[in-house]
Amino acid sequence: MAKDTVRYPDEVVEEIDELVDDGMFESKSEFYRFSAEYVLTLVDPDHDVKTFNFDEIKSELDISDADHAKALGTDGGTFFLDAVITVRKQGLRGNYEAAERFIDTHYDPTDQECIILEELLGTYRDGANSA
Repeated sequence: MAKDTVRYPDEVVEEIDELVDDGMFESKSEFYRFSAEYVLTLVDPDHDVKTFNFDEIKSELDISDADHAKALGTDGGTFFLDAVITVRKQGLRGNYEAAERFIDTHYDPTDQECIILEELLGTYRDGANSA
């Protein structure tokens, strides 16, 4: 097993110490191993977890699939990225109305994702108007 040295802000270490003291984790090492593996599963759902008792710890922490998806975003991290690509593609081609239709049919106007996509589309419009 490899060993890495990582620096954390004092406040973060204090919170981790509290979790260990409360018995949420057996040790700081267990916390760090679990945390690293958990983030890797967020980034890559096919990640092969190596941490001993990972599923048991996750279960004890009561991290549901919904919580897991929420950590990635409301759509689990996939649809929004696809939406950004779609809006970007339409914006680059000058198809602003098509991009607007896409946003309007897939998002509520008050959603954070909607606002971000509209801002993205606006950058392409502004770029075309200034050219």
